[in-house]
Amino acid sequence: MVNPGSTSTKLSLFENESCLFTTDVFHDSSVLKQFPTINDQLDYRMDVVKQFLTDNHIDLTGIDAIVGRGGGCFPIVSGIYQIDDRLIQDTKASRGGVNHASMLGVQMAELLYRHYGGQMFMIDPPVVDELSDLARMTGVDGIYRKTGTHALNLKATARKHAAVIGRKYEDCNFIVCHIDGGISITAHQKGRMIDANNASGGEGPFSPTRMGSMAVTDLLRYFETGELDKLKSLCSQTGGLSSYFGTSNSDTVHKMVEEGDPRARRVWNAMIYQINKWIGAMSTVLKGNVDGILLTGGLVRFSDMVAQIQECCEWIAPVTVYVGEFEQEAMAQGALRVLRGEEKAMRYPGKPVWNGFED
Repeated sequence: MVNPGSTSTKLSLFENESCLFTTDVFHDSSVLKQFPTINDQLDYRMDVVKQFLTDNHIDLTGIDAIVGRGGGCFPIVSGIYQIDDRLIQDTKASRGGVNHASMLGVQMAELLYRHYGGQMFMIDPPVVDELSDLARMTGVDGIYRKTGTHALNLKATARKHAAVIGRKYEDCNFIVCHIDGGISITAHQKGRMIDANNASGGEGPFSPTRMGSMAVTDLLRYFETGELDKLKSLCSQTGGLSSYFGTSNSDTVHKMVEEGDPRARRVWNAMIYQINKWIGAMSTVLKGNVDGILLTGGLVRFSDMVAQIQECCEWIAPVTVYVGEFEQEAMAQGALRVLRGEEKAMRYPGKPVWNGFED
């Protein structure tokens, strides 16, 4: 399992359902911003893979499957896909408009495949598109909202929680929040993610690496010099905590909060404040019929964040915390279903699942 994220590269080796090895290597934004584009990080991230294999004396000869987290290909339906050249090229070109480190996942999987063989899969990439018609609309004719979420972990968490409460994901309404280097706040209705902030596009709460939603007039004033590349970077790498403190390391920033730094407290609490506002928005999308608010991702390890979300949002529905994420397990389980013949991997269609209204 090869899982590049905005602030880390996570790698795991599974034998059937058992995880034999796993590692999660943190990459500070101060290092990543040295690369002009995300695609330029490929060799740097592959060095992490090579070191992981060397340190653990792993020989992948004879491996059955390599799963790479998907990236910015054209928007697709949720599911398991075979990685092929068209998928790789569309992902590198960010055809779906998602400029995020996850786009390296299929590229890294291909490099491993060239050396070791096996089959290559992608599962629930950030561009999974199940939006309702109303969620697609903007205030400009011809411009529609896109998806750019942590779909893999969001759906895995929703399915896991549904099983915990003895129900099926397809029978529940959840607000699922992935809170980490990027933040996704999503509404799930009967097994479909019908609305979400476009996290990879900079929409929603600001996060350790992303600037979050801002008024267009403020952005125009800030970018009067026309530095478009700088704007793209603020959406995915250098915004949020990184903009304020020069680092996306949440432990570093939270230590400043604990030590009473007034600026750090204000920024940190404002990030939580914005998370709460988006949770509230998603509750209206579900018309208040919410079976649970699920918090997942690395930042929910901070008790003050969880406490503030509970204080503001628990009147909507019970808040349940799943620290970390289930992405590696979800990728492994998906690959196993295909290898065992329980599910058939889909072919990437090379076109968006939704391409405008007919009327």
